[in-house]
Amino acid sequence: MQDLTGVLATAVSAFAASNLDDILVLLLLFSAADRRHAAWHVVAGQYLGFAVLVCASLIGFVGGQLLPPAWIGVLGLLPISLGVSQLIDNIGDADDSVVSTAEASMPTWLLNLGLPCGQIAAIAGLTVANGGDNVGLYLPLFAGCTAPELGLTLLVFAGMVGLWCALAWRLIQAPGLGALVRRVVQPAVPLVLIGLGLLILLDSHTLADRTLAVLVLCGLAAMSLSLGRQLQQAAQSLHRATLRPTSVPSR
Repeated sequence: MQDLTGVLATAVSAFAASNLDDILVLLLLFSAADRRHAAWHVVAGQYLGFAVLVCASLIGFVGGQLLPPAWIGVLGLLPISLGVSQLIDNIGDADDSVVSTAEASMPTWLLNLGLPCGQIAAIAGLTVANGGDNVGLYLPLFAGCTAPELGLTLLVFAGMVGLWCALAWRLIQAPGLGALVRRVVQPAVPLVLIGLGLLILLDSHTLADRTLAVLVLCGLAAMSLSLGRQLQQAAQSLHRATLRPTSVPSR
């Protein structure tokens, strides 16, 4: 069992790493809520959608009570793979992919429904659709928790959802700050995910088992090769772009 500080730090890090893009979605939702009293629909929908993601992730806690800790650690490959995947995406596509994805996912009729329950359900659905990485991270996290640790983690998550909504509401008053947060913090998210995955592996002593160590190392090697290929392609593209102006014959 981890100490209180360790549980709190892990919970806060896991939430922040898996929900940074939700800040951008919340900015869009709050900007669509042109009346102040409609903002609570966004908050309620965010809580409802996040509750669905947590319920799906609780399968990991049940599995953690049935499987040996070393096997639970293998699930640490999930957040590592998410982090590597985001690194590859960042290398291959440096445009505003998160914002464009959120805009494309948002129904045009959002916040224009007549009933509050319809608005809340639509926002909850958007939260779930945008939260695939949450489940991938929370499954191994919950699997390694004891019942008291899980309860504390869920309390932290509930508080962080409220903090995220409050932060987005404040940022919408100064949109330039939202863009600054995305530019500065978003590049660090893949590294946080990879770090959390490694922490899960080490905390579960997975690498002490030779069979599991080989399995984990094979998975890490495959991810490293994929990342290396993407880096090589990016370097080649940059090299071609650098040489292109010099290839034009002078007259």
